[in-house]
Amino acid sequence: MPSYLSHIIHQQHFVLSSERVVYWENEKTLILADLHIGKSGHFRKAGIGIPQTVYQDDLHRLVSQLLFFKAEKLLIVGDLSHSRANRELDLFHKWRRDFSSLEVHLARGNHDVLDEAWYKQANIRVHETGLRLGAFSFAHDPVDCFDDGSYYFSGHLHPAITVRGKARQSLRFPCFCFGPQQAILPAFSRFTGSYNVVPAKGEKVFAIVEKDIICFEGKC
Repeated sequence: MPSYLSHIIHQQHFVLSSERVVYWENEKTLILADLHIGKSGHFRKAGIGIPQTVYQDDLHRLVSQLLFFKAEKLLIVGDLSHSRANRELDLFHKWRRDFSSLEVHLARGNHDVLDEAWYKQANIRVHETGLRLGAFSFAHDPVDCFDDGSYYFSGHLHPAITVRGKARQSLRFPCFCFGPQQAILPAFSRFTGSYNVVPAKGEKVFAIVEKDIICFEGKC
């Protein structure tokens, strides 16, 4: 079973899930970043035998979280897709028809290079420079977050934290990073690399360890 952790920002209730999503309870909105749909297919096309079950697992996790939270909106903070259209993106269109009542927004990321007709067919509203909802803004790349008084959610970095033990042992875990004015979300897809983050003073880091969410002492 996934783990869940409550988090309050500007008097709004957010729920962190070990399935690498955030649920904004006040808006009934599921928030995530970096699905990279089509990435495993892109590798297979290049002759690298990545099984399609990698993508199917990601899609299954997405469905389970939408159903668990009874979300009415899905907000993707960039990199819905990985590259040009392939069979995995066709499967996403089929999935989208099964969830046609779900409102989907995409803050365009650097990998979102599909033809506009594809997004239109999938009934996805694309926001070229991010979007703002009340006190919160959403932009894929953290460098595109401005000091405009809003609290930003971003992705792109695929953040992870390294935990070091004795005898030079270390483990790296994907994580949520929450600062005073900005949150960086983990990559939703498990088929991604990661970027090691070192939290600054005032930041909170929530590591995803299997099905648990762990806040390490000294980071919260």
